[in-house]
Amino acid sequence: MTPITIPKRIAQNDDLVIIPRMEYEFLLHRNDTDEAEMNPTLKNALKRAKRNLKLGKLMSYGEVGRKLGFKN
Repeated sequence: MTPITIPKRIAQNDDLVIIPRMEYEFLLHRNDTDEAEMNPTLKNALKRAKRNLKLGKLMSYGEVGRKLGFKN
């Protein structure tokens, strides 16, 4: 699944996320019991990611690729 986020200036009210229909159906009908317990490492990573999102410390897809050494 490759999510695509549309900027607010295009979506106007809020960000618009486009995902494949099968993924949408899966998420729509998923049970909460499907989720696994998070270990402390994952919890800390999630906290760090939320903090970075809140602070605006994000990288674009292209930036991530450049940092990992991928071309185009």
